[in-house]
Amino acid sequence: MADGFSLRVYSYLDRMQPQYAAFVGTVTQGDLPTAGMASLYVEMAPGNEVFRVVDIAVKATEAKPGAQIVEREFGMFEIHSLNQSDVQESGRIVLDRLGLNVEDRIRPKIASSQLITNIDPYQSQLLNRFRRGSMLVPGETLLVLEVAPAAYINFACNEAEKRANIKIIHITSVGRFGRMWLSGSESEMKTALDAATQALESLDGKDS
Repeated sequence: MADGFSLRVYSYLDRMQPQYAAFVGTVTQGDLPTAGMASLYVEMAPGNEVFRVVDIAVKATEAKPGAQIVEREFGMFEIHSLNQSDVQESGRIVLDRLGLNVEDRIRPKIASSQLITNIDPYQSQLLNRFRRGSMLVPGETLLVLEVAPAAYINFACNEAEKRANIKIIHITSVGRFGRMWLSGSESEMKTALDAATQALESLDGKDS
């Protein structure tokens, strides 16, 4: 393992939900995932380490890479497969080669959460200008969740979709913080927030 290496995120999604998988398909530059696939997100520092670690992951099994991203500080990759064991085995081999355990990742922390009811038409138009998911409709409730490290937002969003009737407006999962914008009724957004919060709190790891 390289000196100064940090495993920031190790996040396994057991079954990608339909909206979440569809959204990922609009932003990924690699192999396109579909609903029902298992997925693994790994984020690390320094960022350039991602190229070596992706090489380990994709050679280990038949899991396919959907993303390989290096930004200013961190690197992140995602792999997926219909076969959960392929994704899990690739992850296990990555950890073994790095000499790490899952518990060596950084524990996710919610930086902020907002529920905005009866969204104004003008604000919905502003948000719709950059979204890659569903349209935000005036009058809906908007949930905005911000998480660190960034890639954990994917797990939070997928778990929210399992338990609530949501619309995914947009997700950003690279950089220092990950953010998701969801919309729907006020009660469903409260359920989505609870689901995302509980999912993130269930993950162990080290404090950053």
